[in-house]
Amino acid sequence: MSSSASGARGKEGPGAFSVDLAAAARRLLAFLRAAPTGVGPRSVRRYEELWLPLAAAESGAGGGEAAMLLPPPDVQLVWLCHCFHHESYSAYCLSRFGYLIDRPSILDAENEEYAEDRCRDVWAVHYPSEPFDLHSNEIDGNVDGNACDNASGELMEMVRQYAGLAAHFASPFVREAVYHVAARQRYMRFLELIKKVVGTIQEQVRLVPSLDILLMWLAHQSFPVSYAKDMVALAVMDSVAKVGVAYGEVVNEEVESTRALWEDAYDEPYDMAGSEVDAAAVRAAREAFYWTPAASEEDVNRLYKSLQPRFMMEVYVFLKGGTDKEHINKEFLRLRTQRCHRSLKLNKSMANLSCKNWQKTWHLYCEFATRGLIIELRRTTSGCFRNSKFLKNISFSWSDMLHEKALALTDEIEVRLRAMASITPPVQAPYLLKCVPDRVTDDGGAMISDVILRMRNYRPQEGRWLTRTVLDHGGRECFVIRMRIGRGIWRRGAETPTAVKWEDRSIEVREGSWSYVASTSSVGYAPEKVVGTAMAMKDQQENKVVWNLSTGDILTVRMGDELSFQLKNENLEEEARLLVGRRLSYRVNTDRALGNHNEEEQYLTLVRKSRDHHGDRATVLLNWKLLAVEFLPEEDAVFVLLLCMVIARTMTEIRREDVSGLLVRRRIGEARVGQRDWGSVILPDFLSPDPNLQPWYRNAAQVLTSQETGAILTKYSPADGKDLLYRQALIP
Repeated sequence: MSSSASGARGKEGPGAFSVDLAAAARRLLAFLRAAPTGVGPRSVRRYEELWLPLAAAESGAGGGEAAMLLPPPDVQLVWLCHCFHHESYSAYCLSRFGYLIDRPSILDAENEEYAEDRCRDVWAVHYPSEPFDLHSNEIDGNVDGNACDNASGELMEMVRQYAGLAAHFASPFVREAVYHVAARQRYMRFLELIKKVVGTIQEQVRLVPSLDILLMWLAHQSFPVSYAKDMVALAVMDSVAKVGVAYGEVVNEEVESTRALWEDAYDEPYDMAGSEVDAAAVRAAREAFYWTPAASEEDVNRLYKSLQPRFMMEVYVFLKGGTDKEHINKEFLRLRTQRCHRSLKLNKSMANLSCKNWQKTWHLYCEFATRGLIIELRRTTSGCFRNSKFLKNISFSWSDMLHEKALALTDEIEVRLRAMASITPPVQAPYLLKCVPDRVTDDGGAMISDVILRMRNYRPQEGRWLTRTVLDHGGRECFVIRMRIGRGIWRRGAETPTAVKWEDRSIEVREGSWSYVASTSSVGYAPEKVVGTAMAMKDQQENKVVWNLSTGDILTVRMGDELSFQLKNENLEEEARLLVGRRLSYRVNTDRALGNHNEEEQYLTLVRKSRDHHGDRATVLLNWKLLAVEFLPEEDAVFVLLLCMVIARTMTEIRREDVSGLLVRRRIGEARVGQRDWGSVILPDFLSPDPNLQPWYRNAAQVLTSQETGAILTKYSPADGKDLLYRQALIP
């Protein structure tokens, strides 16, 4: 049975600090996401000459309680950067005002809004000629800080030092409350470690805080009076000054020294999942969690009961100890998931496995649906890992680990060999959907089949619709897409449907899965609820196609020398652009991708720009050839599916060939659910030779091999209709 991560424990609860560090971290992260960029000397001047005197006056003589005022964002950013250097900030305040000026203890968005509005009024009274808010072109961050006086120049250097702070904490799991609880505990132990280091090590040493500890440290320092009081109460203020804490540029020796001191003190690894220490590890995590969540973190797809969200997390597995058994050269460890991706088998030979310290053995990213990890001890029977005998195993459950404050569990594989698993909180990841061919359906949504005909007492089936079943990342049916192709009826022995006009070839999305006839598992009815439609209008003179989507979006495709896409929605304030290729966070920097233009043009990236984020964000990636999509929870699944299908339909029209396999009208055998579920496990750095352990868009054709879009069958059942009907409809 697994046991919780061990180690010395001090006073780790919220009561150890006079401010709620978890709440403070949430507000700090929210501010950093929205903070202005390029803050320069003008903002430093506003902070020194305008804000600090105003804050001192409002708090009262002698440093009373901080006033409920929040300065302009550019000033607040300078203020925070100054507070992050507590010794410098404290000395500055004491020399200029005689006491430490505190920041108001505001830990929720509602009070922040109130404090900012109140400050706006106070600011206008004291400084009527100075605007409260500065536009981006007024923030002169490009001015050389050397032109400032000594004090201002020092402040400018502090601002520059923390310029990349928002990107440093950009991974979505850093926002989670469970992460903050675990981080607060590790921060407390980091302070305890500093005291131990001062008492035991003679030479000068700098400790390097990990990502989670750094977040807590900065959140603590952002309330300078509370920080000073807590450091004195914990008897660590002098120790912090003697040891020194590194941020930004650190050397490997400092990182390794910190790791060794931590493990010696607590008998557990310093680099836990989500607690990266060096900048390279932080960047690697950012590449794995490549998407940028919306500020509101709202999932607009919760109204679709058939659609299940994905949740991803980072996982570390450590080993410590060794073994000297007789069969050591034949034994090995195998890592598997408890559920999903049964083909995943990561092996580690036991030969020469002797870890005096905790060694990170496996690093991966898993969906929460995998439920947990299993580590098996096995013995080879033929000299290779493929043929082996099972000896014993241990398991780690995600649910059990989430109940641990440290988000980690330890268990014993053998008497002298221990394993520890560490996870980040699961965060909602982009949806993954793909459209696979299915049978032709009639106007009512029933599959064209002798079975349906007999059930209806041979009443003819009217209309012809090409049909696609939409499968999610786990292979579950969640939508059915239909494209109207023909009108007329079919009865046994007669085929009368004819192709409809181009503008009548509507597309619809129905929510849910098929209702199969009891006597068969391959014939049935599409779900009744229609949740989205698309209609087209072709303009031969202007050489363009306009698609009207029921979601309120209008897609215009211009077919000149180069394709161009224009997407509009009058109901949305956000600017949206549809760009050819894998862009922004989906960009693939490989020679193969850059050299293969045909592969790159299969992809379209939807890029949005909103007031809540700085710069552009990729919210949708679609491959119109393979009919596969990935999109953030803020994007409507029906809109994304309609967009993918109408583009595939338009590209078929432009190329005069079935580039997306739309003419395939039979069921395609999918990979067995649970064998290699799409996106359930990803290895870091994306270097695995197995494309199923990489993000799908890097090797889409290999990952989606079950989707047969190449060869089109020349013979179909008479019930499907003659092939000419579909070719006339799709490729005029």
